[in-house]
Amino acid sequence: MFTGLVETLGAVVSIEDQPPGVLLTIAAGAIAEAAAIGDSISVNGCCLTVVRRGGDGFSFEAGEETLRRTNLGKLSSGSRVNLERSLRLDDRLGGHFVSGHIDGAGQLIERIDDQDWSTFWFAAPPQLMRQMAEKGSIAVDGVSLTLVDVQDDRFSVALIPHTLNVTTLGALRVGDAVNLETDILAKYVQRQLAYGDAETEKK
Repeated sequence: MFTGLVETLGAVVSIEDQPPGVLLTIAAGAIAEAAAIGDSISVNGCCLTVVRRGGDGFSFEAGEETLRRTNLGKLSSGSRVNLERSLRLDDRLGGHFVSGHIDGAGQLIERIDDQDWSTFWFAAPPQLMRQMAEKGSIAVDGVSLTLVDVQDDRFSVALIPHTLNVTTLGALRVGDAVNLETDILAKYVQRQLAYGDAETEKK
């Protein structure tokens, strides 16, 4: 479990083929030095397990489905990624509950920069849009954000200068793909409503 508060930016050192997946090695400074084999780390919002550690870097195994369903499959040497260690029971929760299980891919379709601030519009699949509400929470590449406007096929978020500077979101360009995870509470509500409708139809 994570909070969506990115701790640091990492840089991809290498991507080694390990069919059907890859071994992804990332330089991450102090976070990597403090990590242990088996630790869970959010990489662009995707929960991965540390399988190797050395110096200021650590490595993860990413399977075929992970590479296909997230933007991790588009990474190359030198790519920057958002990193967050898993939440401890005694940690403060500054963002929202983020599981690290990506629900789908979104795409930046409009970027409106106003001096050091920005408004981003993302396109998203309809099934994910049904789990979003204005002023609710969304994780974009692992970053906890507040939804501003929610439409049938798109949503917007407002980004402060700090978020733009310390995460990968500041470098996004129109057309870039992002990992999306909707609020876990919205999933449960949707499931309960669907179950209730099904029970009603049986009567």
